Amino acid sequence: MTTSPLALPFPDLPPVSGVMLRVARAHYKAWDRCDLTFAELTPGTIVAGVLTQSRCPSPEVEWCRQALVLGRARALVVNAGNSNAFTGKRGRAAVEAIAARVAVQLGCQPSDVFVASTGVIGVPLPIDKAEAGLDAAFVAAPCGWREAADAIGTTDTFPKGATTTAMVDGRTVTLVGIIKGSGMIAPDMATMLGFVFTDVACEPAFLQAALAAANARSFSCITVDGDTSTSDTVLAFATGAAGNAPLVDHDCPGADAFRAALADLCRQLALLVVRDGEGASKLIEVQVTGAESDRSAHVIAMSIANSPLVKTAIAGGDANWGRVVMAVGKAGEPAERDRLSIRFGNTQVARDGLAVEGYDETPVSAHLAGQEVEIGVELGLGDGRATVWTCDLTHGYISINADYRS
Repeated sequence: MTTSPLALPFPDLPPVSGVMLRVARAHYKAWDRCDLTFAELTPGTIVAGVLTQSRCPSPEVEWCRQALVLGRARALVVNAGNSNAFTGKRGRAAVEAIAARVAVQLGCQPSDVFVASTGVIGVPLPIDKAEAGLDAAFVAAPCGWREAADAIGTTDTFPKGATTTAMVDGRTVTLVGIIKGSGMIAPDMATMLGFVFTDVACEPAFLQAALAAANARSFSCITVDGDTSTSDTVLAFATGAAGNAPLVDHDCPGADAFRAALADLCRQLALLVVRDGEGASKLIEVQVTGAESDRSAHVIAMSIANSPLVKTAIAGGDANWGRVVMAVGKAGEPAERDRLSIRFGNTQVARDGLAVEGYDETPVSAHLAGQEVEIGVELGLGDGRATVWTCDLTHGYISINADYRS
């Protein structure tokens, strides 16, 4: 596949103390590439996560949901090319076999092993390939973040990673994340598969609360096609190797700095997914203000971002603000036609329920011709606001998904 025109170079990511990465070929599909990622985590590592709200989740999601209750982790295994979703008892058996094999290797409990898979739905993950891939990973040389990011991709056209730091208890804490995602993106919690690693020392409850807050402003604010995956998983692992006084609650010194850094990292990762939206040529930011509540603003923003008519208009550089009006009206949230205002970039095109008389479409056309497009909607009802991100809808999306299994 051709690399997305919105792609960003893979950054130089620092190591995170307590995390060792390896990749291997399990041959889940007929491709010549690594498709199994194994992350070994130092004893004492804690974990938090957000998982898909799909009513048809994969066995991996169910396994992680149960294991998260304990709040500890020793390993992460990620399989690409086969989501193992909708596979009944055979799918669950594969997850249990993976966790058991890693537990024996590391001398830990199976519940300390987190498993995630991505790819085709409805095909059981072959246990023999999983075990052979793990055996290869156990003896493989440690690798870097780039190799790990490459190995977890499916229809991704470029590897995705980000990093940031925070000062906690007088120490510099490192955060690194990798993520995969390109299509089937409209999460109620996360986006496809994303993994954050940090050396901060903290309690599981603190990390869970921080991740949930970061997720609400990042992964849950992106959409490519309106489809929530059966496998969406975001996990955060904290090794404690930084040696800071453990963060227990939001009143601890450095807690705010860490929360801000985690939120920044998650936003970076989420936008990388939108930049790699299947067939995407433009990154679209939708800002809704003046709603009755933040929740209402979010629903309206997502209605705009998920509208095929809005997305195709942007793909064609057409400032068809009537389609934005349509998307606001269908959202089912409070809106008054005669208070509604719309802008593209910095140019107001509609105000108080009417087109702005005589507005110059030249700067609008120039704005829509760029790779980053901003749509602003003011409802004039209250203080609620939300920002979400999406991409345009092109013929490329159809081509990729029409041929996905073949």
